Amino acid sequence: MTPLAVTVDRRSPVPLYFQVAEQIEREIVAGRLAPGAKLPNEIVLADQLSLSRPTMRQAIQYLVDKGLLVRKRGVGTQVVQSQVRRSIELSSLYDDLARAGQHPTTVVRDLRLCPAPEDVAAALGLPAEAEVLRIRRLRYAQDEPLALMTNYLPPGLVEVTAEQLQANGLYAVLRGAGIQLRVARQTIGACAASAAQAKDLHENKGAALLTMTRTAYDDVGRAVEYGSHVYRAARYAFELTLIER
Repeated sequence: MTPLAVTVDRRSPVPLYFQVAEQIEREIVAGRLAPGAKLPNEIVLADQLSLSRPTMRQAIQYLVDKGLLVRKRGVGTQVVQSQVRRSIELSSLYDDLARAGQHPTTVVRDLRLCPAPEDVAAALGLPAEAEVLRIRRLRYAQDEPLALMTNYLPPGLVEVTAEQLQANGLYAVLRGAGIQLRVARQTIGACAASAAQAKDLHENKGAALLTMTRTAYDDVGRAVEYGSHVYRAARYAFELTLIER
């Protein structure tokens, strides 16, 4: 069993169950509670923290619902792989994962010139079926598959190798070539995993996946990259900051 360093403030207006859940979540996100770590049962935890069993049960259920803990019959409550949370900003997934200590790695599946699909040509402002550089990658975080990424670049924009893409993110390669990204148009959605996607991402066929398409522009307003990515919904989330007007 993994001991928990949790305290509660009964004078706080924050519900007790949420105080407990928030502290356990911080331990999971920080890696101090590693995937597979087993927690004491709710009765033991309630006694340790001098809380009621319903309060402790609510805290654990909150974390189960967030996908941070799992209950297994005959085993107990365990930590699962923490979800990658990514702010909505013009940044590289590789860079975001590296900053979060998620140890990204990349398998380059395809790197070739090909005719642009209709939607890609339109997004990049190119004639129909113009030649583009297509890049397909499988991105891992902490040795777990996280995302399937397909990116298209206008022809002649930059020379890029598989070795560069394995060592860095695509945006780092673009910056290294003197291309300054300034703004992007992005759409977030969802889909059900195909058989091929499920196999690559270690999911079941039909599992929920997050989708993202993005067209990025440089500092002179030129469309320099179009991306179409799918992410494991159980392991990945986008975060937004909303401001009242």
